[in-house]
Amino acid sequence: MDVQHLELLRELDERGSVTAVAAATHRSPSAVSQQLKTLQRQLGVELVRRVGRGVRLTEAGQALARASVAVSTAVAEAEATLEAVRGGTSGAVRLAVFPSAAELLVPGFVTRMRLHPAVEVEIDDRDVSEDEFPRLTADFDVVVGHRSDGVAPPDLAGSTVVPLLREPLEVAMPLDHPLAGRERVTMTDVIGDRWIGVPVGYPIDRVLAAMALRAGVTPDVVYRSLHLPLLENMVAAGHGIALVPRHTSAGRAAGRFHLATLENVHAGRHIEALMRPDRAVRPAVRLVVDELLAEARVTEAASEEARRRRSG
Repeated sequence: MDVQHLELLRELDERGSVTAVAAATHRSPSAVSQQLKTLQRQLGVELVRRVGRGVRLTEAGQALARASVAVSTAVAEAEATLEAVRGGTSGAVRLAVFPSAAELLVPGFVTRMRLHPAVEVEIDDRDVSEDEFPRLTADFDVVVGHRSDGVAPPDLAGSTVVPLLREPLEVAMPLDHPLAGRERVTMTDVIGDRWIGVPVGYPIDRVLAAMALRAGVTPDVVYRSLHLPLLENMVAAGHGIALVPRHTSAGRAAGRFHLATLENVHAGRHIEALMRPDRAVRPAVRLVVDELLAEARVTEAASEEARRRRSG
């Protein structure tokens, strides 16, 4: 059994079409189809079945696709052992980070990676709804994603997950807002206000939706954007209030908008590093995740210390 042919089953299972697999593996669609046929002949089992204009894995194909994860991980572990014997950590790592996490972590992370010149990191901004982050692991070695409090995480059975930090959400309001003098507000205080929000399905919107459901109202969202600085600018201009991540927004709040903590509401987002298991064991990937985690801890501690000084 050719391990590379086996890996094609996994790619087909995750990507859904021969065309997508061909693009991801730098093959032609006909070459992918031919290699799948070769694997079927070798095993004597139907692995792929044509459905309409596409194909779908059979039960046997799905079982082998799942098994290929363990095979790929075992090969990667052997390669990692060999690299350790030879000494040194090197290689290229593709990292996907959503923009507000990049703002929070990437500058310090890049500084840290200067100590590891043999590891080359390519960083891409990728912002998707929280359920879509696991799918990005097919194309990136490390994906920094986020999910909201109180919402069941997406299916992460095929991913290795490393928690980086939990970032509380606070209410940003204009400086002339009636509640701008208070350090803490309740959900009842703010839920009926005009909101500046993010698109539906993103973690911050899910927290707002959960608050509204609990209060029995429909939130009045007057503007939505994925760009956090724009949301803050809209708040500062007096167009509404917003849920914003504490560590990320606090540095821009002074003199522009007020941040208040929500009482009795578990409002926050979990920032995590997601990887395919076989990529997670690569020494270069482990190094990248370790440095992301170290930067997250320093950033979180600095933000909390600054918050204590403001409150005190």
